[in-house]
Amino acid sequence: MAYATYVHEGKSIDYTPSADVAVGDVVVQGDLVAVAARPIAANALGSLATTGVFDFAKATGTSTAIAAGTKVYWDATNKVATATATSNKYIGKVVKAAVDADATVRVRLEQ
Repeated sequence: MAYATYVHEGKSIDYTPSADVAVGDVVVQGDLVAVAARPIAANALGSLATTGVFDFAKATGTSTAIAAGTKVYWDATNKVATATATSNKYIGKVVKAAVDADATVRVRLEQ
């Protein structure tokens, strides 16, 4: 008896949203954080990227720099990546440092 059957690599997953999803939207399903690489119409089957390197929005201003190698999390309320784990979902690790003035941070998705 098989206890698991291979389906695919998992670089992307199927997703059918209840509302339109734009390119670059971050979608959180439980502890899974994924990114829409293409637009997906409401109630239509599309896919979300679960691996890869993406530039995520981040807060700017004093003390918002994030060093390379730092674990970052998705703050769904403010729609930014943050180094603060509390109440946020894990995205991955920073692959290019971001200074206080940077509006984005480059992250390698990890699940």
